[in-house]
Amino acid sequence: MTAKFTELDTAVTLAEQMTAEDGPIVLVNLFSIAPEEEDALVQAWAHDARFMKQQPGYISTQLHKGLAGSSMFINYAVWQDVASFRKAFSQPEFQKRIACYPSSAVSSPHLFRRLAVDGLCVG
Repeated sequence: MTAKFTELDTAVTLAEQMTAEDGPIVLVNLFSIAPEEEDALVQAWAHDARFMKQQPGYISTQLHKGLAGSSMFINYAVWQDVASFRKAFSQPEFQKRIACYPSSAVSSPHLFRRLAVDGLCVG
């Protein structure tokens, strides 16, 4: 089994983003899953998160689940920079772990940088 990947932004792919040199960055990964495979998704995600937690440049991660019976999940992971994320994501060990996701999982990862908005957000 393996998750299917779709681009969150069709104008800029994750592969294109991974060539950037920004930092710090946030990975947002939206997952949709069949309700009966939610536990398997959480287990596969936790397996990946334990691996990523050991990688240089990793800062933190948090998994969120949609409310009211939703089978949507969001992973929010903070990294020191794109280079650190790219190195961890490209490791053969991590690529093998992707095969552990349930077959109904659809993953839409995208990289972001924090913005400063006067009076509301710090950059």
